[in-house]
Amino acid sequence: MKALIIEDESVAAQALTSLLKEVSSDVETLAVLQSIDESIAWFGQHPMPDLLFMDIHLADGSSFAIFDDVQITCPIIFTTAYDEYALKAFEVNSIDYLLKPINKPDLERAIRKYKSLSAQPAGENSELIAKLLASVKQNAHSYKSYFLVPEKDKLIPLSVNDIGCIYIDAGMVKAVTHDEKIHYLDQTLDDLMQHLNPENFFRANRQYIISREAVKDLSTWFGSKLSINLKLPTPERILVSKARVGEFKRWFAN
Repeated sequence: MKALIIEDESVAAQALTSLLKEVSSDVETLAVLQSIDESIAWFGQHPMPDLLFMDIHLADGSSFAIFDDVQITCPIIFTTAYDEYALKAFEVNSIDYLLKPINKPDLERAIRKYKSLSAQPAGENSELIAKLLASVKQNAHSYKSYFLVPEKDKLIPLSVNDIGCIYIDAGMVKAVTHDEKIHYLDQTLDDLMQHLNPENFFRANRQYIISREAVKDLSTWFGSKLSINLKLPTPERILVSKARVGEFKRWFAN
C-alpha cells in the first residue's frame, strides 16, 4: 500500500509515518508534502497513491484548495486538530478523519475503513469528496452569535463576543467572559466548537477553548510545548502540545 502524507508540521508527519509502520507493515510512505503548491506539483508528476493522509490547515492555506487543481480519486483520511465544523461533514459523507495527536487505535480504525473504501469505484470516492466540500462550506457559516445560559430561574443570552474562554472543571463546562463572569453551558466542548467561528476560537487542548481576544501572551514550556496566558484567570495552565504549536501560531497570527 502506497501512502502519501500532506502535513506541514514535521513532528506530526514523523509521528504518523512511524505509526503507519507499526499498524501496517505493508505501508510505503511515498512522500511528505508541506504545502498546497508542493502537493499540486507532486500530483502533476506522480501517479495517484493508494491512500492519502491530508492535514486540513497548511502553512499556505486550507488543503481543500488542492481539489481546485487536482482530481483526487484515492481514499482520503483527513487529519485535524479539533476542527469540529468539518468533522461533522466527514462523518456524514463517510470520509474518515483523525484527531491530532494521532494515536495507534484511531489509526488502526482508519486503516480498516480505508480497506473498505478502497473497494469503491473511483467515481464514488470523487462524489464523496464533492459532497464533503459542499458540506464543509455550508457548516463553516453556521456559527452562533449567542448562547442561552441559565441564571437563577431564567435563561439569559450570552454573546459569543463576550466569551474569553470555555473550559471543563469538575465535569462542568464553564464559559468565562472578558469581565471574568462565569456561566455554565450544557454542551460538550466538541459540540460547542461546531458553533464557534474557528477564526476567533481555538481548541487549545481537550480541556480549553480560548478566544483570540483573551490571549495576553505566550510562554515556552517543557517539551517544546506552549503555555497560553490569558487576560483573565484560569484554574490551570493552558498548554498547547508540541505537535500543535505551529497550528496555534498560524491561527493567532491570522
